[in-house]
Amino acid sequence: MPPTQSPPPDLAAPADAPAVPVSGWGRTAPTVARLVRPRSYDEAVAAVRGCGARGGIPRGLGRAYGDAAQNAGGAVLDMTALDRIHAVDAAGGVVLCDAGVSLHRLMQVLLPLGWFVPVTPGTRYVTVGGAIGADIHGKNHHVCGSFSRHVLSLELLTADGTIRTVAPGDPLFEATCGGMGLTGVVLTASLRLQPVETSWMTVDTERARDLDDLMARLTATDHRHRYSVAWIDLLARGAATGRAVLTRGDHAPRAALPRSRRARRDPLEFRPSRLPAAPSFLPDGLLGPTTVGIFNELWYRRAPRRRTGELQRLHAFFHPLDGVPHWNRVYGRSGFVQYQFVVGYGEEEALRRIVRRISGRRCPSFLAVLKRFGDGDPGWLSFPTAGWTLALDLPAGLPGLDGLLDELDEEVAAAGGRVYLAKDSRLRPELLPAMYPRLEEFRALRAALDPRGVFTSDLSRRLGL
Repeated sequence: MPPTQSPPPDLAAPADAPAVPVSGWGRTAPTVARLVRPRSYDEAVAAVRGCGARGGIPRGLGRAYGDAAQNAGGAVLDMTALDRIHAVDAAGGVVLCDAGVSLHRLMQVLLPLGWFVPVTPGTRYVTVGGAIGADIHGKNHHVCGSFSRHVLSLELLTADGTIRTVAPGDPLFEATCGGMGLTGVVLTASLRLQPVETSWMTVDTERARDLDDLMARLTATDHRHRYSVAWIDLLARGAATGRAVLTRGDHAPRAALPRSRRARRDPLEFRPSRLPAAPSFLPDGLLGPTTVGIFNELWYRRAPRRRTGELQRLHAFFHPLDGVPHWNRVYGRSGFVQYQFVVGYGEEEALRRIVRRISGRRCPSFLAVLKRFGDGDPGWLSFPTAGWTLALDLPAGLPGLDGLLDELDEEVAAAGGRVYLAKDSRLRPELLPAMYPRLEEFRALRAALDPRGVFTSDLSRRLGL
């Protein structure tokens, strides 16, 4: 790791910034930091210049699962107050907005104009800055790539207090996309959008009897659909190992809408419903192998063997969990770990071994999805690369979990794969160079751009980024 120097002692965090516990969405390892919430670009510059000896890290809506937006003993810059949409080119499909704008807010503004965000993960409650820092991906990576592919330019506040405009092809742009906030604070971004006629999706659903059947179906037909994802039952064993429910979708044209007056009158309506929030007092162990096993069995049996052309609301297709505020509480006070990895095409046997290992250990994951990635994007620490990606949630208190995930890390690294830093909370640093071949370039750029180590996080210290 390149040597860094501490900022001079006069760069103290703002005196009125409260010290509060900060954690990722998995709620596994909170640390205390001074929370600063700039409300203007000038305040953001002042916050960076005064973030203190322990440095600072930008944070959006807190949906990184691990410790990427935490900074023990230092400053955390909450960017959500910088949330203006500056301009929308409704003819050309481009939006210019602050980095603190959420994808939810963009959908509210853009859908009535016939535009949709180009890439969305499983939640719309992420900021544009967070989407760039994690270089998020969605169900359409196999055809559209990750979020950074659709960023035309961005304004970046760097460690010296300078605001720089960077664009694709610039090394600083490529280090920032997927760089987990460690190159600077994204202030604004210009994004290319996806045209749509309605806020509905046409959805095909089918069952796959096992992992090989699932992979064969995905390989044969993914190219026919813009969006594709499979829920996989990681508790199924024997001949049913890897059984799954495969869902594919495309934006519905206006002609496909139901004949109801409301749907035809307002085809771009976007009003997601919300259920009551999950309570904060749920105990650990609620989602054990028995409970999750029952859920998985019912979910698989409930799914149609094959159904085509079903109309679903856009929010139901992309973000079903957003309808339950604070759903992460269902794992109890100990929280949960989300583990996501990718292995390349040609490494299917590694994927099979990992799925068999998880199944054999009876790991209770009811949120497990398998997707295919297309070609990776140029971000130096961007996660997606052509291959198979599996993401799963596991209770943090599961006995033997650390050892199991260490074994899976080694399996992934040996297959030339990588784990997703935006979801990581426990990867061993010695495996990182094998997973991210451009790591040394990233470190060198950071050392040159930020020699005092102004931008730092619990994640960067743990992994030596």
